[in-house]
Amino acid sequence: MNETKDKPDNKLNKIKNKIMVMSGKGGVGKTTVAVNLAFQLALNGSRVGLLDADIHGPNVPKMLGIEDMRPGSSSVGINPVKIRIGRTELEVMSIAFLLPDTNSAVIWRGPLKMGVIKQFIEEVEWGKLDYLIVDLPPGTGDEPLSIVQLMQMDGAVIVTTPQEVALLDSRKAVNFAKQVNVPIIGIIENMSGFKCSHCGGEIELFKIGGGEKASEELNVPFLGRIPVDPEIVNSGDSGKPFVLSNPGSDATKSFNEIIDKINEFLK
Repeated sequence: MNETKDKPDNKLNKIKNKIMVMSGKGGVGKTTVAVNLAFQLALNGSRVGLLDADIHGPNVPKMLGIEDMRPGSSSVGINPVKIRIGRTELEVMSIAFLLPDTNSAVIWRGPLKMGVIKQFIEEVEWGKLDYLIVDLPPGTGDEPLSIVQLMQMDGAVIVTTPQEVALLDSRKAVNFAKQVNVPIIGIIENMSGFKCSHCGGEIELFKIGGGEKASEELNVPFLGRIPVDPEIVNSGDSGKPFVLSNPGSDATKSFNEIIDKINEFLK
């Protein structure tokens, strides 16, 4: 039984949908996808929280340009860092806020990592949210296992790249979600094709179709493709979410189409 779920003072009671974003390996743009999904949901008017559960590589604050901010505290818990977006807010929590500087290494074993994740879940005052997006580290180790043991997830989004070798890593992530009884919302194929700014033709930098093939072979939904766009890299480095500064781009359209499919699944 999920211990946190049954506590009367559970800080997660007012969250409608809890979604974890995961990948079988690193380097597929999982955090970029999580940050932009969360930000786009907020731009669309939803109340959104973003939990950075990557203890060793917490990059969410950097990608949002809030690495110098600090969470607050009250008599009832920890107040997440909040970013005003139109008439709503994006609430963010990360171990990066608690480190002395951005170069500090977190050299912890499993029990310590589970302890801080438990603190984030049980003590952070998320309040009333439509979505809590949980950005997991790559793989199927301590952090993903701690998250699913401590909170009832409504679904998993798996990020992969188009190469066929990605099928191997996608299978690991899918099997992990199945074994811990988390519904699989679907697979996102990131870095899928590149449109030349000069000729308008599409270039298959990392091939196209590996993620979709993985979804077919693993019998899970395919949520969509996010194309390669140099501005996605630039926006992450500058701390300005891509979907905010490039609302008319093909990648932003893909994010919105993916959100529509996620919402359809959650219904």
